[in-house]
Amino acid sequence: MEVFVLEVENPGCFWVTMKGSAPYIADDIEYENLNAEMSQFYDKSDKDVDELKLLMAGGGQVYVVFSEELKCWCRAVIKSMMYCTDHYQIQCFLVDYAKYIFVNSKDVRVALEAFTQIPYRAKKCRLYRTRPVTLRIDFCEDTVKIVPAKRWDSAATHYFQNLLKAATQMEARLCVLEDNTFDVFLYVTIKDEKVCVNDELVSKKFASFEEPEENTASSLDHQDNQMSPNTKSHPVTITNPALASRPVLLQEKESTSLETGLTVCSSFPKETDRRSSMDLKENAVPIVNVIPGLPVREDAVVHMDRPQQFLNSDPLKTHIIEDDQQFQSFQNLSEERNFVFLSNKIEPSSSLETAPLYDCLKKELIRKMFLGPSFTQSYCWPPIAQGCDVVTVSHQGNDPLLYIPPILAVLQLGSRHKALPKRNGPLVLIMCPGWKKAQLVFENLKTFGRCSGQFHPMLIVLGQNKEEARRLKIQGCGVVVTTPYSFLRLFEHHSTLFCRLCHLVLDEVETLLSEATEEVFTILNCYKKAVTTEEWEHSPQRIIAVGTCWNKHIAHLIKQFMNDPYIVITAVEEASIYGNVQQVVQPCMSSERTAVLVKTLDMTHSSLQKVLVFTDSVNEAEMVHEALESNSIFSLKIHTESKLNLKSVLEQWTEKCSAGTRVVLVLTDDCMQPLGITDATCVVHFSCPSLRIFGQRLCSMSDNFCNVIKDSSVDQEYTKARSVLLLTDSSARHALEILRYLQHAEAEIPPELHITAQALEGEEDQKFSRPLCAYLKMFGICKNRTVCPDRHQINIQMDVPQNVPDKMLQAPGCVTIVPLYIVNATNYFGRIVDEEKDQYGILSEEINKYFKEPGNKISAKNIEKLTIYGLCEKTLFHRVQVVEMPPKEEENVFFSIKIKYIDEGRISQAQSYQLLHLPARFQCLPPQAVEFIVCRVKPLDNETEWNPQVTDYVHHKIKGKLHKAKIVHTLGNTAWVDPMVRVTRLSGLKVSINEYNVRSEILSTGLGADNPEHIPQLQELCRHVKVVDDAKNAEPLSIEENTAGPENESSPENPLIQENPTENCGSSEIPSGNEPCGGVAQTEEAEDSTQDQQKCFYPEVKWFENEETVTVRVKIANAADCKCEFAKEKVLFSAYSGDKLYLADLELHQFILSEESTYVIKDKEVVIVLAKEEKGVWCKLLKNKNPHVSFDFEHWEDLEDEGPFPVGTKKLHCTSAVTEDLVDSSEDSSTESDE
Repeated sequence: MEVFVLEVENPGCFWVTMKGSAPYIADDIEYENLNAEMSQFYDKSDKDVDELKLLMAGGGQVYVVFSEELKCWCRAVIKSMMYCTDHYQIQCFLVDYAKYIFVNSKDVRVALEAFTQIPYRAKKCRLYRTRPVTLRIDFCEDTVKIVPAKRWDSAATHYFQNLLKAATQMEARLCVLEDNTFDVFLYVTIKDEKVCVNDELVSKKFASFEEPEENTASSLDHQDNQMSPNTKSHPVTITNPALASRPVLLQEKESTSLETGLTVCSSFPKETDRRSSMDLKENAVPIVNVIPGLPVREDAVVHMDRPQQFLNSDPLKTHIIEDDQQFQSFQNLSEERNFVFLSNKIEPSSSLETAPLYDCLKKELIRKMFLGPSFTQSYCWPPIAQGCDVVTVSHQGNDPLLYIPPILAVLQLGSRHKALPKRNGPLVLIMCPGWKKAQLVFENLKTFGRCSGQFHPMLIVLGQNKEEARRLKIQGCGVVVTTPYSFLRLFEHHSTLFCRLCHLVLDEVETLLSEATEEVFTILNCYKKAVTTEEWEHSPQRIIAVGTCWNKHIAHLIKQFMNDPYIVITAVEEASIYGNVQQVVQPCMSSERTAVLVKTLDMTHSSLQKVLVFTDSVNEAEMVHEALESNSIFSLKIHTESKLNLKSVLEQWTEKCSAGTRVVLVLTDDCMQPLGITDATCVVHFSCPSLRIFGQRLCSMSDNFCNVIKDSSVDQEYTKARSVLLLTDSSARHALEILRYLQHAEAEIPPELHITAQALEGEEDQKFSRPLCAYLKMFGICKNRTVCPDRHQINIQMDVPQNVPDKMLQAPGCVTIVPLYIVNATNYFGRIVDEEKDQYGILSEEINKYFKEPGNKISAKNIEKLTIYGLCEKTLFHRVQVVEMPPKEEENVFFSIKIKYIDEGRISQAQSYQLLHLPARFQCLPPQAVEFIVCRVKPLDNETEWNPQVTDYVHHKIKGKLHKAKIVHTLGNTAWVDPMVRVTRLSGLKVSINEYNVRSEILSTGLGADNPEHIPQLQELCRHVKVVDDAKNAEPLSIEENTAGPENESSPENPLIQENPTENCGSSEIPSGNEPCGGVAQTEEAEDSTQDQQKCFYPEVKWFENEETVTVRVKIANAADCKCEFAKEKVLFSAYSGDKLYLADLELHQFILSEESTYVIKDKEVVIVLAKEEKGVWCKLLKNKNPHVSFDFEHWEDLEDEGPFPVGTKKLHCTSAVTEDLVDSSEDSSTESDE
């Protein structure tokens, strides 16, 4: 029949009007008469018309509304309602025009029965068995495949619309009616050529055909939906609607239904996506035929009573197929179906077209490449737009677009806030856990708020400066974005902040309620007190809370401050916590799992009648099943090699259980989604899964999650679902993340399974080659150690000074430094300046003088990583090192590279042609850049990032200026300074003054706080030194590792990367000394700085040799915790003497036999004997000179004698006079020497 398209959403959803003779079609004259009758009745008979009673409004009921655009009364169904001051703003769908409009509740009328008899003019359609596809890229196999998709992409929709626009005539062949939607073959005539749109989309790879199921067509009696009042009981025969213009390749093996005359294609091209699943409809209600004679697909169903609060975006699948084919359609576990828990029923807005937003906001979202509401957004937006209290917990819970668009839509309805008092104050308050998240929310508000009226958002981040809070003006501000601490500081000086506040948003609510609990509940109490006054009686009041995980404080928030909130949880593991699922952990040995399982089932409560036992392999499933049968426990099993089909398993599972009867199903994880079970009462994890799979398993009990918040009569201790985890000694791979989740769920964990220091240490060992955590260095502690990718323990190979300038090692504690690159308020890179003879200053002058000669500017030909080059920046030349290059296949004549200014510490990008050849004489001076950290100060309010205001202030104040600093601690190439003072010498006078102290300047901004534990925490860290077995196993320091700073920017930690780093600088910390800094006036901060800090010293080392061995004497008295690691060309030694840590990293001049070398601990020294790989005389011990290592001239005469004891033994022998002293004292330390 001929059709005319009214509205297009995508090829799977469009509306048409139909012309022809059928019981579900009326002619144009009937619709004209209907419009005239409705206009006459509702315009002139107001006294006989009942206004809409909102409490009686039901889904699917037909109303009559007045459309300002069409200037007439129209039939409509209500989609959503938003409460305003004195009325409701209602979103309606005009069933005769296929339009969504907003109307005032005063313009809505109850439809008379006479006005509902004519069928709806707009018929919803979709292309018959034409499903969307998409490209899937497999990076592992390097392949691209076309696979089925869940949504139509914009390209397919655009092509579909273009076909319809170019058509001069459109016809549709009706095939099936399902869910009030006509499945059709659509034909368009373009330039006198008839084209099947279904085939056209498939041929252009926008879609694929879905194979029809046998016995698809059937007829049922009744369905309560919007189409039911519009049909008549006359049979209609539709013969072969798909055959007329179908391609030849699709006209094979056609069978005709005898009941309906419908021809069904049973053969499709090879590209057809063959599916054998059927949709399980909600509460097992099958689809019914509402138009006699028109076939409607009736899907086979499994009768599983499912509460309304548990919805699923993808209907659960069950397979009706033969035994040998039952697993061909198993879904991959990576393609997880969406899960949602709802406390109240919500009609999701799955597309922008149906979203409760105004058109201008939708256009702005599309302009910003917004693809459409995500699964979580589709459930959040409707209740937020309706003005309800909402709590959302999702893995995407930190996305501000979960609430910003619907809030902006509410603000556009200015009438909702007319009853509010005319005072200064925001309508919306958004509280964020920190300034960084507040900045992100503010930027989103500015971006999408341009089209939503003049509501003037304001970002407020206040420190302890009370005058700044007093001066702040909030007049005309509609939305305030801030943190709890900043808001309370502002509230002290502006008491009217709550007088107009309608919408309170808690972003990342779990963080707010755990880190600022008192502050948040103080604000909530103030808000609750403000909205209970009479002037708020007709004004909107609601709280929105979004987050990534459930928190026990959220339950208190809901009960005390919310009114019947909509709870939306799309993270199943968090929904199980809310749903009061009992988590049981049963530790056991791997060999005892089966016995423990049987015992667990025997002790399971009689109310837990449906039990799932999850295994991770077919063999394990068979073994468990046999064990249960041998113990007289009836059980079913299903896995990929099982002969029992899914239908049979589901039938036995869904049978009504009598009292005391238990059904046990043993299965593998890949059977979860095909089975679609959601009514289990107990899940046993026979194997320990990852947290993702653990959550999917819990979904099998979702029907039995308790709604303890909504039903106050339910005891918190009451549970209808239980999860039992058998944790064995072989579960180490995922045990830590599962135990962390169970701790978060407040489950009872046996004491022996609590996360121990050893477990955490094992986790840290995996990060041992990573750089030291930037937060640990700046603040002494890392708040997110579990997710932080960097190291949180000392690695000697990486943290001893490497290529540090001699001036830094020899400094008496106070040095002159110049910051050149400011990472943040307390972290800088710069140089240590020698005021007597600045070697770098001399070198810099020589380099610039050299390159001023045009003939010396020679471009580097072969760019190599880690090589040092020259680079001109403006008028100055710098030494730079290449730290990252593009792959060889991406290199062109000119290509971009990442470089490091080795004398300043900053990272930048440069073009390859900009690099200049640098003569060797300019590379002799080691890299000068050193990392400096100002101690004992941290961001205010427990923030983890410095506010940009503070960083900018410090940047402008200190960059490029000389400062006096006292070094109190060093690790690697990092020096901690306290104090750091700008000293100015008065001209003509022998007087110097302290211009400012950097730490004091940071505190004066009001955005910094004292951190007295900074250095003590670092010292405690240094007391637990970890040494790897082989120095070569330690990943060397590199720029790539150190670019992940606290601001997630390229802020390098270590300024030097060389292919052969020298190690003669050793591991001694810069001596801090007890004398005051020369030339620096002692400030109060300097006096408060920690004295007698824990130091890392390089011990005095003396050596002598004979033909076969080298004897090294390390001068340390009463050495304890002594460790000595031998490598082929390196010796790594560490020991404590009292409270002092001594470290020596010796890179040897020649090779040794590490397995035959040994050491002896004595009272006043440690003697190390190295076995030479080749006999002979060494001219020196180390590759590079070290001031702490010298030749032992006392044993000059003994070089011709044998060594102190034979190589490769742990027992000392008296062989010469030289060794007599060693033997005398070795007996006392024989135990230690045997280590």
